[in-house]
Amino acid sequence: MPGASGSAAGAGSTAALLDPSVPLEPVPGGTDGAPVAVPVRRSTARVVLLFAAGCVVLLVSVVVSVRIGSTPVGYGDVLRSVASRLGIEAGGAPVPRLLDSLVWELRVPRVLLAALVGASLAVCGAVLQAVTRNALADPYLLGVSSGASTGAVVVVVLGFGAQTFGVTGGAFLGALLSFGLLMLLLGHGGLDSVRIVLTGVVVAQLFTALTSLVLMASGDADVVRAITQWLLGSMASARWDAVLVCAAVTAAGCALVWGASGALDGLSFGSDTAASLGVEVRRTRGVLLVVTSLMAAVAVAAVGAIGFVGLIVPHGVRFLVGPAHRVLLPFSAVAGAVFLVWTDALARVAFAPREVPVGVFTALLGVPLFLWVLRRRGDL
Repeated sequence: MPGASGSAAGAGSTAALLDPSVPLEPVPGGTDGAPVAVPVRRSTARVVLLFAAGCVVLLVSVVVSVRIGSTPVGYGDVLRSVASRLGIEAGGAPVPRLLDSLVWELRVPRVLLAALVGASLAVCGAVLQAVTRNALADPYLLGVSSGASTGAVVVVVLGFGAQTFGVTGGAFLGALLSFGLLMLLLGHGGLDSVRIVLTGVVVAQLFTALTSLVLMASGDADVVRAITQWLLGSMASARWDAVLVCAAVTAAGCALVWGASGALDGLSFGSDTAASLGVEVRRTRGVLLVVTSLMAAVAVAAVGAIGFVGLIVPHGVRFLVGPAHRVLLPFSAVAGAVFLVWTDALARVAFAPREVPVGVFTALLGVPLFLWVLRRRGDL
């Protein structure tokens, strides 16, 4: 009977809507013309195939990027150097010590750190765009980048904690301080999306002003130049300890936010929709803010503030695979890693032997890419 089949279809739709494992997409149909959330199912085989292809592209990008630089390195030398460090017999003549050090101590950690930071920033951007329901949200929305910049500047210019923490430690502590201030200010009025955005802007402006004040107090032009380069983001100081820390934080953070994919789908439609799906809105928002802030803090402390990755990559991936976070988050991680690996390679060779901060190229490439995405989405 038509009525019975319609009821069954409606019941199935409702069950799917309440199942956090089923992604949601907005479609027109609300009583006031606003979008409503409906479940959408995608071909698992197609998604897995696309993700595998993305991982292959990332692996190829890493290998190719390792040999790119002011001193070109052959693929054979890269293979033998990495294999010897891992205790694997690769055959052929041993790699000269200087070349081996160049590959293993400089190029490999640099490329791996670029991949990890790109993945971390892209995932943070995708999460914050859902949590705040703001298409312009990025990992630095919460003021973490500004706080990290202040911490780094205080260590370099004023020398506070230089022996104990160093620039990376100072930047991390500054990021934590800015996030702590953000949560303190938010604690009095709730965690709704508008308050998060506005409070994040206020905190970011405060620490930006403090950074400028400290820089003006410095009379050393070389120090100011070095800090300015760090503020624009650079992989030049990448070392294995930073890679290991960033890898651990990025892996744990990505796993945690991916586990909250269903909640993120609900939050994309607002607090009321998320609550109707059984999401503890305040608690979930708080946890996601803490996780993304820690991920962004570690990334900024390691390489400086690199803009546009967390903004453009999620939008581009969302255009290709849809808004379901169960798919969007892993694809954003891979796309962000590939994007930053190639951007860093370009920064190394574009004006060789002089190196340009990678943040300059992410902005130069990010602006036209973002405009293209907006045009394809019909927003421009």
